[in-house]
Amino acid sequence: MIAFQVDDMACGHCVSTITKAVKAVDQGASVKADLASHRVEIELTESDAQELRNAIQEAGYTPVPMAANAAPAATPNRSGSCCG
Repeated sequence: MIAFQVDDMACGHCVSTITKAVKAVDQGASVKADLASHRVEIELTESDAQELRNAIQEAGYTPVPMAANAAPAATPNRSGSCCG
């Protein structure tokens, strides 16, 4: 599993957009997003972390790789998403 801190993920639309971007690269991936912590966890099947990071960036977000068990960042920065 890989995890990203995506501080500009601010709503359900953002989650949907990120999920679609991930699935476009890795159709079998399992995506779990937590809006409160701005964290996205992905179980890979066909791709690697860099491909997924690039897909999320191309969708307009700023994913920051993090350890799967790391604590989320304290303050979200909402600048590049559909909401901000």
